[in-house]
Amino acid sequence: MSREPGPPADDSERLLRLVEERTLDLQRVKAEYDNYRKRVLRDRLAVREIAVSNVLARLLAVLDTVDRAREVQDPAGGFDLVARELEETLGALGLRSFGRRGDPFDPTCHEALATVRDDTLDGPTCAVVHRTGYRVGDQLLRAAEVTVAAPGPVRD
Repeated sequence: MSREPGPPADDSERLLRLVEERTLDLQRVKAEYDNYRKRVLRDRLAVREIAVSNVLARLLAVLDTVDRAREVQDPAGGFDLVARELEETLGALGLRSFGRRGDPFDPTCHEALATVRDDTLDGPTCAVVHRTGYRVGDQLLRAAEVTVAAPGPVRD
């Protein structure tokens, strides 16, 4: 019985190479699928944030009215409860307010409507907040409108 050593060895080597190629193909497809899943998840989160931002931007006028009504009405009534509930609900959606009296002025998130001089300050400070600013995550929905108190001469 004589065996030919050439062909079976060639077949096994060819099959081994084929298995290695298919394994690499499978690994590539798996990596592409993992990247696709991550991209879809990232896109879904971005779309959600945009949708929430659009809804919240439309509700800012309601918050402005609530703020004005608070200044006029007795806050001990039911109105304050409604206002608090609205603020909590919007906060749960990711809305964050900013711009308080005494905050350092930041031109990236504050809009200066007027400037007053105050030599007791070290730097520009929000003296009066005319409209509260809002953001969702890192996205600025509306800059806070403020009067800035600053040391030195007042510029018009």
